[in-house]
Amino acid sequence: MSDRLQPGDVAPEFELPDADGNPVSLTSLRGRRVILYFYPAAMTPGCTRESVDFQSSLADFEAAGATVVGISPDAPPKLAKFREKEGLTFPLLSDPDADVLRAYGAYGEKKLYGRIVVGVIRSTFIIDPDGKIEHAYYNVKATGHVERLRRDLGL
Repeated sequence: MSDRLQPGDVAPEFELPDADGNPVSLTSLRGRRVILYFYPAAMTPGCTRESVDFQSSLADFEAAGATVVGISPDAPPKLAKFREKEGLTFPLLSDPDADVLRAYGAYGEKKLYGRIVVGVIRSTFIIDPDGKIEHAYYNVKATGHVERLRRDLGL
């Protein structure tokens, strides 16, 4: 696993396909605050709850000048199905090789039901308009996490 990112670090650049196969890069989002969240798998209970919570708060995040982007190892067709099923309107990006997940320290060993496994570490980053990490949250819980972000951002 990569070292964990800290506030003040430059956010690792990426370009990944969205649910429709169109490339999205961090550079293309420059000038706005970005809330970048990494989740293990679309259409699982925890990831669905977290994504729906982001969708429910999307208007407030956007009013505060922030763009929400989700990243998982899922292929674009699965992301498209997830987006449609849950009514998600923010970008969902595909990182099947986990290169971006590793760059952000969001992939590696974790405990799952008392066992050590290797996989996606549910994490969220707030990136400032200049591309630097403002906040880094690792090992977050799917439920209640968006509310914590809202508090931390004063929303």
